[in-house]
Amino acid sequence: MKKYTKTYLIAGLAALAAVVAGVALLNSDKTSAQKQRADITGNSLIGKPLPNIQLMDKDGRTSSLDGLKGKNAVLFFNEGLMCYPACWNQMVAFGTDPRFNSARTIAVSVVIDSPRDWQRAVAKMPSLARAATLFDGGAIVSRQLGVLSMGSSMHPGQVPGHTYILVDTQGIVREVFDDPNMGVNNDLIIQKISKF
Repeated sequence: MKKYTKTYLIAGLAALAAVVAGVALLNSDKTSAQKQRADITGNSLIGKPLPNIQLMDKDGRTSSLDGLKGKNAVLFFNEGLMCYPACWNQMVAFGTDPRFNSARTIAVSVVIDSPRDWQRAVAKMPSLARAATLFDGGAIVSRQLGVLSMGSSMHPGQVPGHTYILVDTQGIVREVFDDPNMGVNNDLIIQKISKF
């Protein structure tokens, strides 16, 4: 009887190990495919004019990013409300940094939250009000620009992660920078923009 129990136990452990290995392989293939898709999307934007995208402002009015021409622009696509404190801190850092609020350079945070929900966040963290924020209802623009599948997205295909699209004064996308560490990157981004 002990011999059979030992045999079943070994067979069961071998089957479990095979399942775990299969799941790990499937996940690594999925992660690799997501990174490859994100890279293709990011690279496909670089060197081309930023598409004519429409976002909503805090008052519910449609806003076009064509008005950013003439400035270097940082479009910071992020998870918004669910990304506390990382995304909130980056948005506040942009809003309070004069280098991103000048005649030459602007940073605009793009979130998929509604303006109404965002006002509740501002009530909790008033410094958020200093950040230039636009709203991407239904993640339509995020999907169009391919930022839903970038490596930093914790909800691939649904919500952006921590992705920056850097656009020069002529409206040309110069770089797509994804940050899986979700840190405040103002100095690094200014260095990148200074090379435009």
